[in-house]
Amino acid sequence: MSLKIVVCIKQVPVSNNLKIDPDTKNLIRSGEAGVMNPYDKNAIEVALRLKDEWGGEIILLSMGPPDFEMTLRQGLAMGCDDAILLSSRQFGGADTLATGYVLAQAIKELGDVDLVLLGRQSVDADTSQVGPIVSEFLGWPQITFVSELHSQSNQAMTATRLLENMQQKIEFQLPAVVTVRSEMNVPRYPTPRNIQQSYQKTIRVWDENSLTVDPNKIGLKGSPTVVRSVWAPEKEAKATTILKGTPDEAVRELLIQLRANNLL
Repeated sequence: MSLKIVVCIKQVPVSNNLKIDPDTKNLIRSGEAGVMNPYDKNAIEVALRLKDEWGGEIILLSMGPPDFEMTLRQGLAMGCDDAILLSSRQFGGADTLATGYVLAQAIKELGDVDLVLLGRQSVDADTSQVGPIVSEFLGWPQITFVSELHSQSNQAMTATRLLENMQQKIEFQLPAVVTVRSEMNVPRYPTPRNIQQSYQKTIRVWDENSLTVDPNKIGLKGSPTVVRSVWAPEKEAKATTILKGTPDEAVRELLIQLRANNLL
């Protein structure tokens, strides 16, 4: 039997000149250059290896503005089979709770999904919340921060979780939601053939009318997180002290100053 795998991916900005919506205090993502979240490439690599072992299909899923299609095509070029973009003004301003809800409803709409994979976190927000939220809405087991994943069968797997001070080995049954660490693998590069084929595939675009969603659980309405204010940190001018004398004298003076400031 084959596996039906969904990989949730995110486009993250690469610019240092990002803009914040003055009303919602959310990041304005539309029109900004972006790349695939690095951890999501590890999740795609896991999916591709499982497909090589068991067969099946890999569906990419992302939520964002229309220009997120470029990131989905990067995933298709790596070897994934299908891609869906969840894009609507009604989804705008979503926090992790509203994002996880919409992703879960899309997974339910696909039906018969065996495994959902995500990167451990996104590098722009670093919350690690979306994977667990998706699993909660699906009612499936969640296995997070996975550094090793071994399939016992197409319905049972063993995972090693790499935590701060320990490792944990877990056996679990599918369906399940798994978030993976970068230690898991080295993502493959797209081949020229796959790059060419990725542009021949149609990316499906779903909005709120394509899913069974509660309008009060999507977008700003479904986001209990409130950002009161956003500001750039102030840069303090710091004095530079030049240590004179011979190298030995400069080192002795450096040690004196470090001890005086409780840095040694």
